[in-house]
Amino acid sequence: MRGKSWYPMRKERDSGLMTYKEKLKQADREARAALVGLAATIVVWLLLGFGVAQTGIVVFSTPLWVFTGCLGTFACAIVVSVVMAKRVFKDVALEQVEPISDEGEGDGDAR
Repeated sequence: MRGKSWYPMRKERDSGLMTYKEKLKQADREARAALVGLAATIVVWLLLGFGVAQTGIVVFSTPLWVFTGCLGTFACAIVVSVVMAKRVFKDVALEQVEPISDEGEGDGDAR
């Protein structure tokens, strides 16, 4: 099973191993996507919680904003997580494939 992804639907990366710089760029991309996802979830929470509170609708003796603010925000977070997992996140090997420094340290000879 070595070389195959544990998740059968996951597409194999055709780019091979990533360099250290590419790994950092991918981590930065994932962090930015997480912040965007957080912001989207907060906006949905504000709209479904405070926005629906103005309507005064009651369901099962409970204001509608309780259901929309909790369940709607939960559903939004699930959707954001699935979208990020499918489109942003990548499997990254933890092995280091090149030196951290790009200066070319050579073979250690002091000439």
